[in-house]
Amino acid sequence: MAKTILAVDDSASIRQMVSFTLKSAGYEVVEAVDGMDGLEKAKARSVNLILTDQNMPRMDGLTLIRSLRAQPQYKTTPILMLTTESSEAMKSQGRAAGATGWLVKPFDPQKLIEVVRKVIG
Repeated sequence: MAKTILAVDDSASIRQMVSFTLKSAGYEVVEAVDGMDGLEKAKARSVNLILTDQNMPRMDGLTLIRSLRAQPQYKTTPILMLTTESSEAMKSQGRAAGATGWLVKPFDPQKLIEVVRKVIG
């Protein structure tokens, strides 16, 4: 059974690129248009990994991570930030919120697959 990844980003082109990259590597991908949508989709079904952007309308990535970590089923699920934000301050806020790792956009598709494989196999 393919592992499921929730990709949360307000940019349709980024979601398509992430989705295409991960599907080609054998993963199932669920897309969400912002943090609120991502939280609803994560509650509706179980996912093995969450990839989230930081800057989005309705709910940003850090708020989404905190909300997911408050859910018993997502206490230990890997959550990766995929964002243009690369400052140390933002990364430490991400770690404090519960982010497992950090990838900076624009991302290298091969690197994304490598990181995902390392985190969830």
